[in-house]
Amino acid sequence: MTHQRPAERHCSRPGCGRPAVATLTYAYAEQTAVVGPLSEEKDPHSWDLCEHHSSRITAPHGWELVRVDRVELDDDDDLLALAEAVGAGGRVTDEVNDEGARDPIDYEPTFDGADPARSNHPVFRMRRVADVRAARRAHLHVVPDADDADASDAREPGQPGE
Repeated sequence: MTHQRPAERHCSRPGCGRPAVATLTYAYAEQTAVVGPLSEEKDPHSWDLCEHHSSRITAPHGWELVRVDRVELDDDDDLLALAEAVGAGGRVTDEVNDEGARDPIDYEPTFDGADPARSNHPVFRMRRVADVRAARRAHLHVVPDADDADASDAREPGQPGE
């Protein structure tokens, strides 16, 4: 009886044969690239990266890069709360996707194409869209680990951190 070891996954970058330690996934709708722990199963829509490439990867211009070192969820309630919090920001619409938005070519007679607040020129419009997208994620905050906070409170005042 022979036991087969699962095939070791390698970095997806061309010419790199190092073992994969992280997975890169693109969330196109949110313009976000996520680098997280190596996924349990190979997904054709994500890329496995070695330590070297995962630490140096950058997001496309205008995208946000999110690095997730580890995911520790104790129960289903935590998972549901996390999914709800992330999804809450996605319910906001913006002028690019609004179904009721007027035709961008249908301008008022007093239209000023140089007015950043009203112009439909891509330079101005995309800035407004980026602001709306940033506001969608503004309800999420990074919370320090309780163990780290306790360790910093235990230090003497004036002592540098580790």
